Amino acid sequence: MIASKQMITIAIAAPGGPEMLQPVRQAIPTAGPGEVLIQVAAAGLNAPDLGQRRGTYAPPPGASPLPGLEVSGVIAARGDGITGFAVGDRVVALTNGGGYAEYVAVPAGQVLRAPRGWSLVEAATLPETYFTIEQTLVMRAGLTAGMFVLIHGGAGGIGGTAIQVSRLHGARPIAVVSSLEKADYALHLGAEAVIRHDTDDFVARTMALTGEHGADRVIDMVAGENLDRNINASARLGHIVLLATAGGARAEINAARLMMKQLTLSGSTLRPQTSETKAAIASSLATSVWPALADGRIRQPRIQHFALADASAAHSALEKRENYGKIVLVTDYGRDQSN
Repeated sequence: MIASKQMITIAIAAPGGPEMLQPVRQAIPTAGPGEVLIQVAAAGLNAPDLGQRRGTYAPPPGASPLPGLEVSGVIAARGDGITGFAVGDRVVALTNGGGYAEYVAVPAGQVLRAPRGWSLVEAATLPETYFTIEQTLVMRAGLTAGMFVLIHGGAGGIGGTAIQVSRLHGARPIAVVSSLEKADYALHLGAEAVIRHDTDDFVARTMALTGEHGADRVIDMVAGENLDRNINASARLGHIVLLATAGGARAEINAARLMMKQLTLSGSTLRPQTSETKAAIASSLATSVWPALADGRIRQPRIQHFALADASAAHSALEKRENYGKIVLVTDYGRDQSN
């Protein structure tokens, strides 16, 4: 039973810096038809949250204006038509916003049971990055065994997930990172090799590491001038998956080389996808990834913890260049579960 009618959530007072994230009290949402209400133990932080706070990534129509795209917790209530979950079930969920809160209502198709062997706080690191990589690298780009996968931002949330999913499918991940500490972390997650972009030419190193074959799949978190260099590093019939534009939204590429190599370039953002699409991704994850989380084939990421009320400090940490792994906000309920 829900003891209160109100909860603490984090709102964006105005577009700007981390200080714009402020705890406020709001009514606890209700679970509508096809939804479940989750009592949140922890909420993961992701790059789109930074964009929303800065005012450069608006929520899609109909989504919550509050930040937070992934949570863990327990089912607190069920809306009409829900049969697959019971009150009290331990779950993780990809939200449509509003995850930085003590409760959030989520379409049931975007909810998965928390994997065995993972605490609720640890499990909060999973949905956003695994939904993203499952949809783009696996379902869309057709990842298969033996492929060389070049992964920019290899020590970040998306990059670390791409490394582990590549390994899970028998592919050969090569992580691009910016420090020795991040290189060690990427190797710990299962990267076959690492490239230091601060000291190495990643195109030349990719070609050397692949025997001049090139990368069959590329996860690009940078864009800008990096995009044309990824074309150079790609193998014939390769696929470049563009997931972020940290190096700039505009890029000049050699279109002739793109054609000659018969490359595919695709871009994607997860939040605007339909509930049906997200449910299909969840179904795929339940089959391919969730067993590997439970049996140890996929390792837990490095995690930094902050209290929900300290969301501004958590965002400051996420923005630091030396940050790697995942950051989560822990509610009072989540803290109690960890003790």
